[in-house]
Amino acid sequence: MANMRIENLTKRYKEKVVLDQISFTVKDGEFLSILGSSGCGKTTLLRILIGIETCDSGQILKDGVDITKEDTKKRKMGMVFQNYALFPNMTVLQNVMYALYIKIKKKEEAKRQSMDMLKIVGMAEHSHKYPHELSGGQQQRVAIARALVLKPEVILFDEPMSALDADNRLVLRKELKQIQKKLHTTMIYITHDQEEAFSLSDRVMVMHNGKIEQIDTPHVVFNKPASTYVESFVTKHLKEKVSSIEKCAGIDL
Repeated sequence: MANMRIENLTKRYKEKVVLDQISFTVKDGEFLSILGSSGCGKTTLLRILIGIETCDSGQILKDGVDITKEDTKKRKMGMVFQNYALFPNMTVLQNVMYALYIKIKKKEEAKRQSMDMLKIVGMAEHSHKYPHELSGGQQQRVAIARALVLKPEVILFDEPMSALDADNRLVLRKELKQIQKKLHTTMIYITHDQEEAFSLSDRVMVMHNGKIEQIDTPHVVFNKPASTYVESFVTKHLKEKVSSIEKCAGIDL
């Protein structure tokens, strides 16, 4: 569990400013979605938070401690990627156990904790299977279990549902929120899907061209957009989607 404060984070690639003095906080146990179109800087931000990339200036504070230059392994964060990144030659259980066994050096304890986590994500009965025997949604559950079993204080998600079909996305959304509430883990979730961000989050941070346009609860962002971009990218989009559904269903409201 952790509070985070990001202060004036800046990142440039040659002449292009990817992150322009980004500042925000993440509360302990909060589910924060970072919403924006491709190229807005959200993935770069995530990679800097976990330590895969470095920033040009600014600070990352976790529980008041500056971790800006801290090694990735010491940040006590986990990450779930879009492409699952499972080891194809390992079973579900072995995939979840792998990093935990390296950490604690106790095989039976690593196995017990891994099975407990697989139960939480609903994958215990598939523990003997290999990744190619699983659906996309099942593979992503394994990836989530693998990240959570290390008990990170913060877990980062880089568009983890973008490769899934609509049914799997809906089911996994619900399950992810339940897992977050049960474990009280701080989660930062990147997506370009407005509906996904609003259904999952305690707060939504809307980014555009390397800057934060608005950060607030889904209710406030939808009803009181802070800029024309937020109104167009979030409010207008969601209203048009609802309108389309009503027309297709023959609903007259």
